[in-house]
Amino acid sequence: MSDQRQRVFITGASSGIGEALARHYAESGAVLGLVARKAERLESFVAGLPGEGHMALAADVADVPAMQAAADAFIARHGLPDIVIANAGISVGILTEYAEDFEVFEKVLRTNVLGLFGTFHPFIARMRERGTGTLVGIASVAGVRGLPGGSAYSASKAAAKRYLESLRVEMRASGVKVVTIAPGYIRTPLTAVNPYGMPFLLEADEAARRFARAIAKGTSFCVIPWQMGIVARLMAIAPNWLFDRAFAKAKHKPRKLPT
Repeated sequence: MSDQRQRVFITGASSGIGEALARHYAESGAVLGLVARKAERLESFVAGLPGEGHMALAADVADVPAMQAAADAFIARHGLPDIVIANAGISVGILTEYAEDFEVFEKVLRTNVLGLFGTFHPFIARMRERGTGTLVGIASVAGVRGLPGGSAYSASKAAAKRYLESLRVEMRASGVKVVTIAPGYIRTPLTAVNPYGMPFLLEADEAARRFARAIAKGTSFCVIPWQMGIVARLMAIAPNWLFDRAFAKAKHKPRKLPT
């Protein structure tokens, strides 16, 4: 008898939102393919998940051959996923006057933007042939306007939103859905270093439940929590003079030197 469990493939799965999503889907009875760069941490996490057959797949999402190998390994064991979630992301502060921040900026773009391509590429042709599947990309409210000190992250998430929009239209007639989720503030290691207030902060497990509901509905674009959707719309329509005045003295996310 064939395995009827839902098959879910998640990147950035060793911490934060990815970890919470993995736990949610495992508790719901899905079989998981989980990708992260830190193999030992990922394997330890996978070993503690409920259910059987989950796979820990060490890879960098911007490494296309490595992601192809991870996808092929999952498909060989469990078949083509029903849901692929491109969640891996980096959020660090940069300042353009520091030459060393170029490398950080590049790493943010490679992970947050090119990583979407690396995650989806191995599955798209086969999903199109099957005629079903859901591709999920994690954008951010930070992509609505450029935030001081967060230029790399804001730029990457604005690009991610447009990439996902293009992909959604490309896949429209195929039966494959493309879902864009734009989180507000979620309590994770990435936000723990933020030196400023975070309105409507969600716990990661609650965020994962809300993400999963949006994914199940096939929502084309969703801001979570909904209150941040209102904030995002106001930010988008604010004239430059007002936006600049409001954010000119805002605290910056700390810089992080390249590693």
